[in-house]
Amino acid sequence: MRYDVTLQRCGLNAVFDLKGAADALRNWVGGTLPPFPEYPNTRTARGGVELYHIGRDHWFARAPLAQEEVLEAQLQPASCPAEISIVRVSDTLSFFRVTGPDASQVMAIACPLDLHESVFGADAVTYSELFGLKALVLRCAGGFECAVEQSFGDMVEDYLTRSCR
Repeated sequence: MRYDVTLQRCGLNAVFDLKGAADALRNWVGGTLPPFPEYPNTRTARGGVELYHIGRDHWFARAPLAQEEVLEAQLQPASCPAEISIVRVSDTLSFFRVTGPDASQVMAIACPLDLHESVFGADAVTYSELFGLKALVLRCAGGFECAVEQSFGDMVEDYLTRSCR
């Protein structure tokens, strides 16, 4: 069976890994980032920047690659206080987009997580597995995005392509 989906390997994004208490991070980053998500495994967005709450005291900030230098200058990862950590990880992840009417079916092959919209809403983001690999999974317009370590990018692209057939 051929699935009605579009599979896209996305280009690099500006991605920063933030760790520490939300209040400490808020004080450091000021208004640079969108509001911190109120609940774990959700995201917020503002000005082309998304902020993902992916674990206890753990967030990702993601923006178009063109914003990376400005965002780094604003976040000042090299100067942050000891109680927080901000690390640029832009080139460590490969992002994929699976969209179309059958996106949920393809993702059901790839990921064991229940991605039904009633439990994995529009602002959902979490770590799970994708073909047995640790992966960041989130909703996007018309489907899903997922990210794996860059070194697994070619393999995951092949697996996703085969799953779409």
